[in-house]
Amino acid sequence: MDISLVTIVKNRRTALVNMVRGLERCTPKPAELVVIHMNEEPYQMPSSTFPVKQQVVNSVHQLPLAAARNAAVSLASCDQVIFLDADCIPAPDFLSLYIEAFSSADSLISGRVRYLTAKAMEKNDLFERLMEYSIADPIRENIDQYPYELFWSLNFGCRKTTFKEIGGFDELFIGYGAEDTDFAFSAKAKAISMITISATAFHQYHPSYDPPMNHLLDIISNAKAFREKWGLWPMEGWLSKFERAGLIKWSKDSLELKRMPSAPEIETALKLT
Repeated sequence: MDISLVTIVKNRRTALVNMVRGLERCTPKPAELVVIHMNEEPYQMPSSTFPVKQQVVNSVHQLPLAAARNAAVSLASCDQVIFLDADCIPAPDFLSLYIEAFSSADSLISGRVRYLTAKAMEKNDLFERLMEYSIADPIRENIDQYPYELFWSLNFGCRKTTFKEIGGFDELFIGYGAEDTDFAFSAKAKAISMITISATAFHQYHPSYDPPMNHLLDIISNAKAFREKWGLWPMEGWLSKFERAGLIKWSKDSLELKRMPSAPEIETALKLT
């Protein structure tokens, strides 16, 4: 079974090279790797035993995540498509587990993610000991089958026909936040089943923030769009932290920006591992 593996990227060349190294260790390998660059020029990619297609999505928005994922599916040659975050390294059995799932069900397929720390990224034997050097996602660790509310776009797959039936990613969601939850809710509304499999991706450390104050305006905009569409607020954990910090005014029916975070506040939110 041929599979297109697709990813979207911005400022992640080293991580993407590591992804290619991981794919070369997979059995079998993908029929192709599709790379969609968001507002950046294509990279010089390392040689690989599978073809690599690269395309650029230019946008007035810094991270046109929804548009980039839709473009990736359009460029993919195979009906079976796996979406893998550019920061992720696949386990050696990653594709074989997806092939098994594609053969048995026409569903939205979610894989699992483990996290590599900054210290782990310095290990010379990283690729040989990915499981040992990684930690499970604390929210999903003990959940056998993820509910639609916990779907994430770091590691998932579906057929092109299923993607089209879901409606793709809604490009009304601009930038970072809630676009993948919206995609899962659309699948649920269309009665498309979601299954969780053991295909594991190892997320490489990069600086990030909790809460993501650097994406505050996108999160406010997308939370409002989600509330308008589905009647409930997404990302409630982040919204609660923004509210406690005095950055937003949030109620059952409204969400407003009160002020932007200061540079020290953003620095304090940086995750160090």
